[in-house]
Amino acid sequence: MNTKLTREQHLELYYFMQLNRQLEDRLVKLFRQNKIVGGVYSSLGQEAVSIGTSYALEKRDWLAPMIRNIGTLLVKGFKPRDIFTQHMAKYTSPTHGKDGTSHFGDLKVRHVVSPISMLGDLIPVMAGVAMAGRYLGQNIVAMTWIGDGGSSTGAFHEGLNLAATQKAPFVLVIENNQWAYSTPVSLQVPIRNLADRAAAYGITSRIVDGNDVVAVYEASKAAVDECRAGRGPVLIEVKTMRMKGHAQHDPAEYVPKEMFEYWKTQDPIARYEAYLTKHALWDPKKKSEIDVRIERELDEDQKFAEESPMPAPETAEQGVYCEGCHTIAADWRRPKSEVMPPASSVEAVWKVTDFGAFARPAARAASVVAGVSSVQPARTEPAEVEVEKQQPLRVPFGRGPKDRSVELERREKLVEKPVRHKPHKRRRR
Repeated sequence: MNTKLTREQHLELYYFMQLNRQLEDRLVKLFRQNKIVGGVYSSLGQEAVSIGTSYALEKRDWLAPMIRNIGTLLVKGFKPRDIFTQHMAKYTSPTHGKDGTSHFGDLKVRHVVSPISMLGDLIPVMAGVAMAGRYLGQNIVAMTWIGDGGSSTGAFHEGLNLAATQKAPFVLVIENNQWAYSTPVSLQVPIRNLADRAAAYGITSRIVDGNDVVAVYEASKAAVDECRAGRGPVLIEVKTMRMKGHAQHDPAEYVPKEMFEYWKTQDPIARYEAYLTKHALWDPKKKSEIDVRIERELDEDQKFAEESPMPAPETAEQGVYCEGCHTIAADWRRPKSEVMPPASSVEAVWKVTDFGAFARPAARAASVVAGVSSVQPARTEPAEVEVEKQQPLRVPFGRGPKDRSVELERREKLVEKPVRHKPHKRRRR
């Protein structure tokens, strides 16, 4: 597989990363001017993650960004004006002012699924997109992102298990930016590498320096190629740092200053600029040309956004429900007969290797060395189990006469101390 970049691609990576940073810097200023409707969630210091991963996809592939993945939208073809107008809730925005931040997509052309606020829920959704694309013969790869905190949600594990079981062409990127809002990773999970969770589902995983855009791209491109070849899914953990608070209202005072100082030395754009210079991929003139282009595009699109109108009141009820506004039809890229009986008929009988029997590690290893394809179950002796005396059941706030624990204790006392009945005395007549 070829993961090497051309000179033009190297320069394009810089363009997208710098465009990402300068765009968000302007959003912060607009937020402080009270021109943003909603919040701004900065990806300062994480630009290499969004750009490097999404750049590995092809136009036919699908992605679903999260709030810090504005860079992926730029790579997929959205313009800065789409981002500006969306955050400013203008009528010219992709959602016509009905939603904010990065909550928009494009299912027809750019193959972008809108973000879901419930963290982790994009994982089963994109696993389904990957499976549907394979069913329709589209040969696509689906990709989404999740933070270190979101990797502890039930949807994360359910979705990843589904993708692994179905061998879906799906790439999941864990953005380990050290903080789930104000909780450090070390207080959230008992492992250092979140990629280790992939082993539980029998899938491939990679750990990469999230502030090295070339390393991120190469790892992502290799993962995309593996998925397209039918060897997916793949989990990628990118280690990076969130250089701002959770959102603009959060000063991130819970982060040690020394931690910020360290990660400033790992700035992804500064590192990539040094990389481009070291490998003679540009000169000061070329850098200036790209920077001037970015400034010009942002000036034009910000002006467009600020001059755009707010949505008219009468448009509030429009687009709430789909009433024949568009046709929903599958994009078949293979003959339907391939997935219809009799071509798709499979006998409902499955073989379970070794019948699911227990095998000791030593026996399993010996069979592998001997070249035995199946492991014979090792004979084991019954384990000696220490049986603890069952404690009587109790309720936390006292017991009533019908409580089960009262009845059990009463029976135990009867067994231990049989009740002796006194002989009846005859009455004298």
